[in-house]
Amino acid sequence: MNDLDSTLCPASTRLVGRDGDLAFIQSFFSNSEVYGAALLLSGEAGVGKTAVLDSVAKGAVHNGIRVLRAAGVQFEADISYAGLNQLLVPLFDDFDILDTVHRDALRVAVGIGSGPPPNRLLTSTAALLLLRLISVQTPLLLVIDDLPWLDRATNAVLGFVARRLVGSRIGFLAASRDGSESFFESSGLPEHRLEPLDEDASAELLALAHPDVSPAVRRRIAAEARGNPLALVELPMALSAEQRSALAAVPTVLPLSDRLQAMFASRVAGLPDRSRELLLIAALDGTGDLAAIEAAGSGRASVDDLTPAEHKRLVTVSADNRRLSFRHPLIGSAVVELATASERRRAHQALADVLSDQLERRAWHLGEAAVGPDEKVAALLEEAARRRLRRGDALGAVTALTRAAGLSTMAADESRRLAEAAYVGVDSGGELEDASRLLAGARLAHPVTGEQSLHAAAASAFLLINRDGDIDTAYRLLVGAIESGQHGYDASDTGLIEALHLLVLLCWYGGDPKLWEPLMAFVDRLTPEPPELLWVITQTFGDPARTGAGALPKLTELIATVGDDATRVIRVGTASVFPDRLGDFRWATRRLVEQGRAGTAPVRRHLGALMHLGLDYFHLGRWEDAAQLAAEGLALCEDHDYRFFAWYFHYIQAVVAGVRGDGETSAALTEEIVRWATPRGTHGARFFACHARALAALGSGDFETAYQHASTLSPPGTVASYVPIAMWGTMDLVEAAIRTGREREAAAHAVAMRESAMAGLSSRLELLVLACEALTTPGEAGLALFEQALSLPGPERWPFDVARVRLFHGERLRRLRATTEARNQLTQALEAFRRLGAEPWVTRTASELRASGQSAPTAARPGRVALTAQELQIATLAATGLTNKQIAERLFLSHRTIGTHLYQIYPKLGITSRAALRDALSELETNESE
Repeated sequence: MNDLDSTLCPASTRLVGRDGDLAFIQSFFSNSEVYGAALLLSGEAGVGKTAVLDSVAKGAVHNGIRVLRAAGVQFEADISYAGLNQLLVPLFDDFDILDTVHRDALRVAVGIGSGPPPNRLLTSTAALLLLRLISVQTPLLLVIDDLPWLDRATNAVLGFVARRLVGSRIGFLAASRDGSESFFESSGLPEHRLEPLDEDASAELLALAHPDVSPAVRRRIAAEARGNPLALVELPMALSAEQRSALAAVPTVLPLSDRLQAMFASRVAGLPDRSRELLLIAALDGTGDLAAIEAAGSGRASVDDLTPAEHKRLVTVSADNRRLSFRHPLIGSAVVELATASERRRAHQALADVLSDQLERRAWHLGEAAVGPDEKVAALLEEAARRRLRRGDALGAVTALTRAAGLSTMAADESRRLAEAAYVGVDSGGELEDASRLLAGARLAHPVTGEQSLHAAAASAFLLINRDGDIDTAYRLLVGAIESGQHGYDASDTGLIEALHLLVLLCWYGGDPKLWEPLMAFVDRLTPEPPELLWVITQTFGDPARTGAGALPKLTELIATVGDDATRVIRVGTASVFPDRLGDFRWATRRLVEQGRAGTAPVRRHLGALMHLGLDYFHLGRWEDAAQLAAEGLALCEDHDYRFFAWYFHYIQAVVAGVRGDGETSAALTEEIVRWATPRGTHGARFFACHARALAALGSGDFETAYQHASTLSPPGTVASYVPIAMWGTMDLVEAAIRTGREREAAAHAVAMRESAMAGLSSRLELLVLACEALTTPGEAGLALFEQALSLPGPERWPFDVARVRLFHGERLRRLRATTEARNQLTQALEAFRRLGAEPWVTRTASELRASGQSAPTAARPGRVALTAQELQIATLAATGLTNKQIAERLFLSHRTIGTHLYQIYPKLGITSRAALRDALSELETNESE
């Protein structure tokens, strides 16, 4: 067995994001085919080479391996054998095991003996013999850091030794920086490059090293650091407390800590002044546009002055597209760090002067060039924030508003801008902690404005409902702010319109028709008229069973022009949920989900897209996809502390579980929704739970329970006002009523459906209306209604609903002895239910088909819970109490991946939380052993 065949890095010394690298190093040295081997590590400055060497060395010592270390030191680079002296100091007393010639040569080389200088071959051979003899008793690992700084003689000896280790008990591990020249002869030796950390590892390292830094600032730092661990750890240290918490704007170019200055600034300091000036303009410009950089430096520097920087490999200049790029973003930071404040302001002003046709960039540079409050520049930044928000850059808008607040000449304006930044943060950006700080800053700057601002009220209401506050309190706070506001119900007042959009959601969450009365009055008072999108939402999202059909023409126009603004996509989606129009712009919602996954869309908009796409996929029959989106949404809620929105995703999971026949899981999920929603007054969420419960009860054949839940959703004989999901449960109520002998209630509900605007909203809802009329109409007239329902266009869009109607139609035909026609409808229904995986309905339909005289396969019994091997491993670890991050460390996955897996595991086990995992796994083990 190879003595290095041990875990070199115990769990206690784990490096974030380096599990794969450490595993590779371990496997390299434990491979019997390279018994006794050398490996070179390379990577950019600050990538963590020394940390990896330290971790490997500690692991080796832990496993009984003797470690000898040396590191290059710049001021010793001219002293021959200084590095060899470092390496062999622990072995000085063992030199006597060598023969006299080799012993004396080695003693002279490392400076502890006297005599003529030995030749290099003799010294190299002596070092190799010494190491081999020592390793007979104890395996050795030679760890060399900063090879380029070692003296030339030592490099020669180490190169000689590294090539002659095969068959020994010696390992050789050395590290050098990319692009560094060295006297070490590395040709022919295996090399492993340490890459920058990936996105998940960067986020984890930042969170561990700087838990107090705002999530938005962390993402900015991660983007600048590009996975460089030293930069990730050091960059936040150079920020002020206000900048770290997002109360003050973070500079366009991040400042460097002392360690980063030592690493990067030293490479810049020796450049000519004209080169540094042009590099400063380029760093502050940030776009790499050489034309703008040249124009800003006109009269002081030209593009030819970049040549020294190119020779030092600090920048690249492309003649093809006239672009300049820094080899690493921190080189730009170093340039800025070395400049004086007046030099930076002059560069910003020069850039602002040449960017007169680009408002956003000009406003930003003017803001950075300002030396004190400047209302004109603050107003430009505020307008820049509006533009950024319109194109979906919520975090950019928050940054611009925060900077505008800092330049405001009046305290009231400073407070107003901070309040708006807080609202944008909660509504779009997903930065709840930052929003709380900005809101506190607004109140501190000007208490009256900070309390009365509609943006402040809206941000406060949102934070209240997300932090265990009740809907009623948030609703009253926002209504009061709107009623007392000095807006004159001007439809162009963005603060007012944003507050009304939030009020729509609060009314909907509350589930009480009375809540909508003030909102509708506010919208009616808007002058000259309400914004089209806001008006459509109030019609199709509030009480669509009565008002939705009249808004469909405008909804169609909105869908046709949905564009790519994240906020607009989600709000048009909100207006489209109950008219079943989500599929008409599914492409836009999918794109938003992908942008959210890539970190380029605001978190709350990402959540909204997952909700809409999940509902769309459920009706489309893509139930597995819907469940996976729900799991992703729940993981996102947990990661970003959006606790309020978890119930949406629990609903999707519950309704999917219910139609698949997993009643226990569906019941557990709906119980979680009700338990969470009841004390908060979120009755809208409770209605969704009723819908899922009714469907699950229908599937299990418990028609009385189904009737009770469907009746809670909407009393028989009326489609409940301002409870739009009541439309989705209408056929459930009618079916349950008929199967429990309540024909009168069923007929009354069918009449109410026809009298409502349901049939005019979508072909699916018209299908439900016609089916319920058919169910409550006897004889041939009823059959004609079934046929009319099943002839509606686009049945493939609603496979589950259509299959249910075919089942009803087949049952009616069989009872009327139209056997052939009955079998046709039942066969189509059975095929659809099987494709969907709707096991309870497969069983019922197969039974009905057999009753018609046609044999049908026995419906498959619902299988036992089946977890994949990875899911079982994750669930078992989570049940022991390990956190997602700890599990991720053990399995070499990201903590977000672990969260997604857990939220897929919970429904399979019929649980809703981590606390129930242990019992669920025990029960699973018991079932499998039976």
